[in-house]
Amino acid sequence: MDLTELHALCEANYVRLLSLFPDYQQANERRFKLGSRLIVMTVIERDRHTTTLSINYHAAGLPQHMHSNLHLRMYHDVAMAEVVKLRSGRRLESRYDYPNSDMHQPDEKRQQNSFVSELLSLCLSEAHIDETVFEAGDV
Repeated sequence: MDLTELHALCEANYVRLLSLFPDYQQANERRFKLGSRLIVMTVIERDRHTTTLSINYHAAGLPQHMHSNLHLRMYHDVAMAEVVKLRSGRRLESRYDYPNSDMHQPDEKRQQNSFVSELLSLCLSEAHIDETVFEAGDV
């Protein structure tokens, strides 16, 4: 694993998150519309030095099991944000032996952080904040 590359990716993701969700300390959720897709960022936990967010990606026409759900932890003291959990709820390891029972790629953590980087960049360039209020269970 290239630790320098991963750190640079996590630092860039932190900056992107601050641009997209500047009031994360007071607000609990931010929604973005990207065509027919919906990206929902929800604050799960706030601590003195960290904030944990859930990022859900929903697309019309995709089966529910293909919707993305990632947990990102923002480390405020080092200005980094990294993916810490996947949809399954299992903690994401730094490296995986291959093959493995869950069929994770050896560099799964880097790949997931790259995906978040691309998603956040797309939100910054093309998404619109969705102010729609949803009832519980709508999404």
